[in-house]
Amino acid sequence: MPQPVKHRVQRSFPTARREMLARTNPPLATALSIGLLVASGGCKPDDSPFRAENESLKRQITKQESVLTSLQDGTKVMQQQIDLLNQELRDAKKETERAQRETEQARTETKDVAGKLAAQISQTKKLMDDVQRAAAAQAASAVRAEDKGGQSEEFPRTLALVAKATEEALARNGYAVKVGVRMEQKAIYVTERKVSAPASLEASGFRNQFLVSLATLPTNVTRLTVKAEFEKLAQGNRILTASPDEAAEIERRLIAEINKSVSSQTKL
Repeated sequence: MPQPVKHRVQRSFPTARREMLARTNPPLATALSIGLLVASGGCKPDDSPFRAENESLKRQITKQESVLTSLQDGTKVMQQQIDLLNQELRDAKKETERAQRETEQARTETKDVAGKLAAQISQTKKLMDDVQRAAAAQAASAVRAEDKGGQSEEFPRTLALVAKATEEALARNGYAVKVGVRMEQKAIYVTERKVSAPASLEASGFRNQFLVSLATLPTNVTRLTVKAEFEKLAQGNRILTASPDEAAEIERRLIAEINKSVSSQTKL
């Protein structure tokens, strides 16, 4: 019969030593076992340093969490401020663009108005030139028609000086110029009709209108001609015919007034 296989159990060195000691010296083995049990049961590890470190770590974590929360809150407030500033910038940009559009529109409208005004000024100037030419032609025609009448006098002065003296004399005596045309060799003035009501039954009034023409003659001499359309007025607005001598007297009076103005101009 085959022999049964004996299994050898591997034991640790301390265990084998205790077994050997128990076989050789049972009292010592028992004392050693009791000592080991007492040593293993009575000694506990000191974990105080670990607990202190854990508490310190917890406090640091809590502090860091508080700082992190504060930073998050501050970041949120800053983001709100940034959003508000961005909105204000967008609004300001829109307002600037609107103002630029309005300015550009106003500039365009101003150009249009300026163009229209320039065209209107040009047209008005042309009309004024046409009116002056027509008035000059009408006055020249009237002068030619009335050239046989009136009083004349020659002044050894330029036409410009005598023309200025004529305007001053007419204004000084209350005669407004209705048509006044001054050319290089000739000047013509037609006054408004001046009316004076009769003061009484015995003193008649009058109405009068002057036609004054100036012409340049050789050797720097200006010829002055005055024609008066003089009429008397009685009460009730009745018109009385004035004699030629009365009209001539009125014409000579105006020439005398113009002569005074010429003298004063010469003295300046």
